[in-house]
Amino acid sequence: MARHLVITGKVQGVGYRASFESEARRLGLWGWVRNRTDGSVEAMVDGEARALEAILAWARRGPASARVDDVVVEEVGDAGITPGRFDVVATG
Repeated sequence: MARHLVITGKVQGVGYRASFESEARRLGLWGWVRNRTDGSVEAMVDGEARALEAILAWARRGPASARVDDVVVEEVGDAGITPGRFDVVATG
């Protein structure tokens, strides 16, 4: 089951997206991450359960320069994610 995340705090302009992408790829996850116009970061991730738990734990910390206030997680049945790919996508 895929996960949709919305991360709030000081998460734009601090390398959060690039770090999230790197961590997701390291964990073998697929999906995407992007900035949102409201200042939050949004991600859709799918993969093995252990890897999903690991990225959720990472998302709550983020890179050293970030300050994460909250991570809202929603389970998504069919996220339309292409297996084997993880991308940074345009702001939405």
